[in-house]
Amino acid sequence: MRKNRFDDLDDGRVIASMNVEGMPWYTPKPSAERASGRATEQSVRGPGAGTDAGTGAPEKMTRQESVAFACGVLKAVLLVAFALIGGYFAFIWFCVNIWFS
Repeated sequence: MRKNRFDDLDDGRVIASMNVEGMPWYTPKPSAERASGRATEQSVRGPGAGTDAGTGAPEKMTRQESVAFACGVLKAVLLVAFALIGGYFAFIWFCVNIWFS
């Protein structure tokens, strides 16, 4: 039989931390300030955090931002559509003028 080269015991070392900010299982590391209970609202949330920070409510876009977003999406969709249509017509032209002649 082959001998097992590795022990199956967990020694507590972290090889690759899977605690990634933004993931559902993320738990922030407790800082010394939070552990002692002296944390202020600003230090807990971070600088520049508004009143909706932590509630998960998305920010509202202005009308100008909404129009710019819609125009960007439209440009991207039209670019892909014209590329596909152009490829289709190039294939038809190739078939008619080169392949079948």
